[in-house]
Amino acid sequence: MLNRITVVGAGNVGATAAQRLAEKQLARTVVLVDVIEGVPQGKGLDQWEAAPIEGFDTRVVGANDYGPAAGSEVVVVTAGIARKPGMSRDDLVRTNADIVQQVARQIKQHCPTAIVVVVSNPLDVMCWVTKAVTGFPRERVIGMAGVLDTARYRAFLAEALDVSVEDVQAMVLGGHGDTMVPLLAYTTVSGIPVTQLLDKAALAKIVERTRNGGAEIVSYLKTGSAYYAPSAAVTQMVEAIVLDKKRVLPCAAWLQGEYGLSGMYCGVPCKLGRRGLEQILEVKLSPEEQAALKKSAEAVKETMGAVSLADG
Repeated sequence: MLNRITVVGAGNVGATAAQRLAEKQLARTVVLVDVIEGVPQGKGLDQWEAAPIEGFDTRVVGANDYGPAAGSEVVVVTAGIARKPGMSRDDLVRTNADIVQQVARQIKQHCPTAIVVVVSNPLDVMCWVTKAVTGFPRERVIGMAGVLDTARYRAFLAEALDVSVEDVQAMVLGGHGDTMVPLLAYTTVSGIPVTQLLDKAALAKIVERTRNGGAEIVSYLKTGSAYYAPSAAVTQMVEAIVLDKKRVLPCAAWLQGEYGLSGMYCGVPCKLGRRGLEQILEVKLSPEEQAALKKSAEAVKETMGAVSLADG
């Protein structure tokens, strides 16, 4: 158990993540920070009042400044505007980059030794913004994308095969968006290759649905975006870090030559432990998968070009 975890952004993703982190008792205190007066305080109090019922002792505290967050060992960044119908992730980039730069400055000042898990979209670019502004090493700035994308992929496969989600093992790499790369060769059901259980057409349909997983939910909600699965995904990452579990999870990491790529964040298999990103695992990809990963990385770099980092 840590002393303090901070979640920045008390919207649906942030507030639900704070609740999940508190219920798992991963820290003595979970601090929920948001600029809107009263919202983090109200949500934090509401969650703390659930503690006697759910049986957790983690205190959830809401704040409009970073004072209560000082010294946090892990910070989850969910701040930013959500996607609206018809809006691509890239449409979010300029507005959210400004917001995340402000957040990153506060993290650097108040939580200088923290491991930062970024959830804000466009995910890969917001990770880069956070790393650039904080100056933290890549081990301490990672992004939540692949865990969510993989969960969607596994859920759709379990549904198609009428099997337990627990028996579906899979990995989705690449940027968080339309260019993500589900690895069919590493997709199994209790060790059985999925290609033996579903034909190419059915798999292609599931891969396409996975790529559009976020947009599908936005189309239903009209005025919001997904938050139950994203908050569960970031909580799984934080749990792996706090408990030093050495979990191998697909996360957005800053690449320095791995997979022939460098100078951007991209989803790759990562070992997560108490030091944050402890290892990037390089798995063998087919020529098609390698090309798709390169294309995904190029899309991330293109979006990075739309962002201007302010000085200071």
